[in-house]
Amino acid sequence: MPGENLTREEARVRAELVQVDTYDVQLDLTTGPELFRSVTTVRFGAREGASTFIDLLSAAVHEVTLNGRALDPAVVSDGVRVQLDGLAGSNELRVVADCRYMNTGEGLHRFVDPVDDEVYLYTQFEVADARRVFAVFEQPDLKAAFTFTVTAPAHWRVISGAPVASTEDVDAGRRWRFEPTPRLSSYVTAIIAGPYEGSEDSLVSSDGRTIPLGVYCRRSLVEHLDAHNVVAATKAGFEFYEREFEAPYPFAKYDQVFVPEFNAGAMENAGAVTFVESYVFRSKVPRATVERRVVTVLHELAHMWFGDLVTMRWWNDLWLNESFAEFASTLAAAEATEWTGAWTTFNSLEKSWAYRQDQLPTTHPIVAEINDLEDVEVNFDGITYAKGASVLKQLVAYVGREEFLAGVRAYFRRHAWGNTELVDLLRELEATSGRDLSAWSREWLETAGVATLRPVLETDADGTITSAALHQEAPAEHPHLRAHRLAIGCYGLVDGKLTRTHRVEVDAAGASTDLPALVGRKRPDLLLVNDDDLAYAKIRLDEASLATALEHLDAFTESLPRSLVAAALWDMTRDGELAARDYADLLLGTLLPGDAARADSTVALVLLRQLSTTVELYTAPAHREETAARTAEALLGMLRAAAPGSDTQLQFARAFASFARSEEHLAVVRGLYEGTSTVEGLEVDADMRWALLTSLAAGGAVDGSAVDAELQRDATATGQRSAAAARAALPTAEAKRSAWAEVVERGTLPNAVQASVIAGFGRVHDLELLRPFVEPYFDALRTVWAERTNEMAQQVVTGLYPLLLADAELLERTDAWLAGATDAPPALRRLVLENRDGVARALRAQERDAR
Repeated sequence: MPGENLTREEARVRAELVQVDTYDVQLDLTTGPELFRSVTTVRFGAREGASTFIDLLSAAVHEVTLNGRALDPAVVSDGVRVQLDGLAGSNELRVVADCRYMNTGEGLHRFVDPVDDEVYLYTQFEVADARRVFAVFEQPDLKAAFTFTVTAPAHWRVISGAPVASTEDVDAGRRWRFEPTPRLSSYVTAIIAGPYEGSEDSLVSSDGRTIPLGVYCRRSLVEHLDAHNVVAATKAGFEFYEREFEAPYPFAKYDQVFVPEFNAGAMENAGAVTFVESYVFRSKVPRATVERRVVTVLHELAHMWFGDLVTMRWWNDLWLNESFAEFASTLAAAEATEWTGAWTTFNSLEKSWAYRQDQLPTTHPIVAEINDLEDVEVNFDGITYAKGASVLKQLVAYVGREEFLAGVRAYFRRHAWGNTELVDLLRELEATSGRDLSAWSREWLETAGVATLRPVLETDADGTITSAALHQEAPAEHPHLRAHRLAIGCYGLVDGKLTRTHRVEVDAAGASTDLPALVGRKRPDLLLVNDDDLAYAKIRLDEASLATALEHLDAFTESLPRSLVAAALWDMTRDGELAARDYADLLLGTLLPGDAARADSTVALVLLRQLSTTVELYTAPAHREETAARTAEALLGMLRAAAPGSDTQLQFARAFASFARSEEHLAVVRGLYEGTSTVEGLEVDADMRWALLTSLAAGGAVDGSAVDAELQRDATATGQRSAAAARAALPTAEAKRSAWAEVVERGTLPNAVQASVIAGFGRVHDLELLRPFVEPYFDALRTVWAERTNEMAQQVVTGLYPLLLADAELLERTDAWLAGATDAPPALRRLVLENRDGVARALRAQERDAR
């Protein structure tokens, strides 16, 4: 990987030398299963006599012609870059090369559908993988117009960001030529090719243009593609964004394609968005997943303006690109779709992710120092997405919604088709709001860490508040006591319901802020700091409020305050302030069987994830087996009591299967799998069968032959991945060694299959199955990082770390590796440091639970 790196300084120097006009890219996708032919003609201006390079990760370079002068590929190309010397003021470069198909979800990914042996291709170029497909000045501030011509089999569909200009039949199949794109950064261009099928629709943009809409997936999945729901969310997003941004959609058409073996949720290719294929629901999924798809559709659509029309100059402003889309998509979901509780979901998912990331030793300011491409790869994190979006939400409250949107509109008008930095947006927001944002930027964007807000109350004998203050605490590593605009809610318990009786907004700063508006009032049953979730801070409850919460948490009449209090209790558990078994009891006794979980699918999903972490990592080892058994029994009871066919029934079934380990519980799982017993309303469809079979595999109740038989029944790509996970979950040393060899030693699995094997490898009831792999893990780190692509290496480094062991021995071994690997790549050290933090946090929680 180091040879493929690009530093910010190199990019800065190149941008001063080069101005790119156009790319003409011709791809021949009929040349075989491993290589494709790539011919790039790029026209660019340059400083007379200057030297620079163009990026190209290739298998072979056949021709390099600069301004009519043939250059020797063996001299000017090293397989990563093509050196260009003696540039003219105006230049034409032609590069002919063979490039490799990838199976890592990077560059031009090639997938063969096991159902019908059809080939499907798609590109994924962020951060810097367009250079795997054509010669390109691979940095976001060298925008250009792109014209793609693609030769492919005649029965394929070929999609790019621009409309099709023409097609013609040729000996090899069919040649597709696309119209030139507007000026774009290379990472948001795209080629998607294969026998994709779907449906078409259209809408009328605010400027009167008809915008064609396409929704596509693999032919073998199209029966499950609910394109009408995707289109409905898309149309709602178009109307919302065009109105709020006062800018018509910037491109000529809008395709959305669900592609196989995708590494992320989606990618904002201009006019041709790609999505992870799991968003095509072949089996019943929780409504939380349906909501997540809607928000993802809206997120990528927001990028058409913020990211594609106007693009960051360098990756240090990646946070702004992603945070804006995250904020805007939640706003659109809440105000323009049926998902009106989107801000509760945002608190449950995104903000909890931000708080978790911000407490790692590797946390960083929102505006991160991005020195090179490796820095970018590991900064697709909870700071970039979730903390940034949380802070943008806070900024909107600070400057005013209309003032914020007015500034965004001015930003789009001024910088359309260009590149910007953070200061460009802040300048527009200052103009529309009249506020100086320099101090706000320094405080919130240039410092790291999250503070904790804690109410301190005194009352008289009658329960009247005599003094009230809000204390702010910050970690020693990031001692920033920021200013917060927040609300404090007073909740009273009336007829078994917690209802807000009073609310005050305050500006809190420094170590302590007096709250005179509360003095003289009766102490409420529950005092909620950061009511309405305006601020970005961890919160704590005073003693009386904590007691109310632990007994009546499901009594809130609104979802957001309940979510905020639940998040505070979870954070206390993670910090070792609340015993893990007490939190598990709260989940099993109040939250999961209560109204909140029944009403909000995402809340249930998050709580079940927290339950798993609590039992597997935070419970003291001496109590873990008993707690796991009790949890499985409770989940089985909830499954049987859930409304037939309900969302919670589906989620409880999956959760119970993951916890089942006793003979009695595995017998229940077997009955559901084999159909000898049923739960009314529970559909045991293809994905549920795999969940149940994997539970049996992990519990040692079946062997590999059962996995083979199920794969014959479901011989699809999803079936292959599920089978790989189930085989790796078998509780034998042989199964674990086989999985390890596939991932670490051979390293030839496609990205999605590798991820499945890693997940199954870590699915253990007997932790001793993982211990023999501790030393091999640390021995393999440097080699894996040096030899794999970034995406594949990160999967191994994070996924195979034996976190479930979470003991002092693992902590010491991790520390020893870090001490001896001071010269390791910074991005690799960062991932190992984050792994270490998971162990250290688990040990603190276990110590608290053991008291």
